Amino acid sequence: MTIPDTNLFLYGLSSSAHTLLLKHASVGDLPLHTLLHPETSKPRYAYFLLSGLASVVTTMPSGESAEVGFVGVEGVVGTLHLLGNAFLSTRCTMQLFGNAVRIPFADLQQAFDQSYEVRSRILEFVQEQSAVTAQIAGCNRLHAAEQRLIRWLLMAQDRTGYQKLEFTQDYLSQMIATQRTTVTIIAGGLQDRGLISYSRGTIHILDRPGLEAATCVCYSYIKTIFSALYRQDGAAAGASDGPGSREIPMSA
Repeated sequence: MTIPDTNLFLYGLSSSAHTLLLKHASVGDLPLHTLLHPETSKPRYAYFLLSGLASVVTTMPSGESAEVGFVGVEGVVGTLHLLGNAFLSTRCTMQLFGNAVRIPFADLQQAFDQSYEVRSRILEFVQEQSAVTAQIAGCNRLHAAEQRLIRWLLMAQDRTGYQKLEFTQDYLSQMIATQRTTVTIIAGGLQDRGLISYSRGTIHILDRPGLEAATCVCYSYIKTIFSALYRQDGAAAGASDGPGSREIPMSA
């Protein structure tokens, strides 16, 4: 079965690493709010997103929740569970409709244990996620809500390639740890300045350079980390096959 080479993690792997990792893979759609893994337990499957956006969320005993990270076409959902048996209080759900290559989590664990190439790629991705999460934590504490919202929108576009992002005000308020009314005021201001258009939960990014100029320094730091992901060894491996699509052994 042939799938698009849109997942950056998979694209840079050698053919032998592909075969090891994806021997029992399948491809399918992931509707909005699909639960990819719950809190406290290891997932049944790992997901390499081909499109869409997955949100990693932590929930308090009060029921309040906040996003602590997200995954798009750059990575794989489920990597933290490979590193040990620590209690993880986060869950991961789809916040933009997409599709993904799905493999049993046991296959990801086996490839991680057996293949230096797969293991080093996963550790690189986990390091990128950790660095971004740390920067977001500082950003949420130190920077204004408008800067945080712009930073979040730019990050979401980087990881999806979408000009149109469909998010409700409730969701955006959770993601940047602020009130829904604050999101409404900020989005209206950005629209008045011609940076975005916003209607019924749909955001169109109209002026990306303008948004980058209006956000905080955290975005430039996060963008640098994201842009360097897999560049040292992965890009060369993937380049040998060329862009487009690749034959991958798929399970029935």
